[in-house]
Amino acid sequence: MQNDGITPDTKDWTWVLARPCPECGFDASASDPLAVGEAVREVLPRWSAALARDDVQVRPAPEVWSPLEYGAHVRDVFRVFDGRLASMVDADNPLFANWDQDATAVTDDYAHQDPAVVADELAAAGAAVAARFDAVRPEQLERPGRRSNGSVFTVRTLGQYFLHDVVHHLHDVGA
Repeated sequence: MQNDGITPDTKDWTWVLARPCPECGFDASASDPLAVGEAVREVLPRWSAALARDDVQVRPAPEVWSPLEYGAHVRDVFRVFDGRLASMVDADNPLFANWDQDATAVTDDYAHQDPAVVADELAAAGAAVAARFDAVRPEQLERPGRRSNGSVFTVRTLGQYFLHDVVHHLHDVGA
């Protein structure tokens, strides 16, 4: 299955932990790691509105995802990070399973999913990951976890990195 003109994102976005993102302006290092759940709940209405737009399935350019595709991606980001956070809290220094977001977009056919279903699933996944972040205790913030590419996160930096992704994609869809 082809990716319909989308170039896979191969950037290592961990740099957003050290400096504000020049594209969306989000400063991950300034975000409170104990307020990630609250921040997620605050952006859910903006995602709901983006997924209700008349142009939800329209790509602004052939190589740029539509709001629907970004919404499906964020729904899956919520699910993946919920699992990663759970593993970091429950296990010592877990290695995260690989997740190829671009392959998932193609395999799951993000472009043709039902926007109303994606909105409902995004809201549910957002509520779940928000609740999991709400349960993090201060003494758990430095618990580590690793990606297969060698990137090491703590619960603190995972939450900050995660928030950038969610906010950045709101910027991508103009919401």
